[in-house]
Amino acid sequence: MAKLPNDLSETIWRLKRQLADVITNSRESEFAIFERFGETERTIIYLDEVQNVAEQATERFSQFSSLQIRIFNIQPLIPADMLELVMQVIANTEARLPALEQSIQEIKTEWNLP
Repeated sequence: MAKLPNDLSETIWRLKRQLADVITNSRESEFAIFERFGETERTIIYLDEVQNVAEQATERFSQFSSLQIRIFNIQPLIPADMLELVMQVIANTEARLPALEQSIQEIKTEWNLP
């Protein structure tokens, strides 16, 4: 069975945990805003934004999962182009993740959410 180097594998799992946190925080924020303030002209913008953040994080989480499954099924070695793809996805996610986290934090601050 083909295996990723440990450092890449650990990086993927770390990023998936962070993405899962973003998804959870997005959905919790969406629920809290909707429950407290309903769907108004003002809240709809924020509800759409948290939904968009959750969708982006979900898409990246799924991309990592798909790559992992593809790698698990490769025999006997991981091709160089597959490793390059993994590295690109990691780099893109590491670059985008802080912005996703910041978006949720700003919304929580704006609406005084825990």
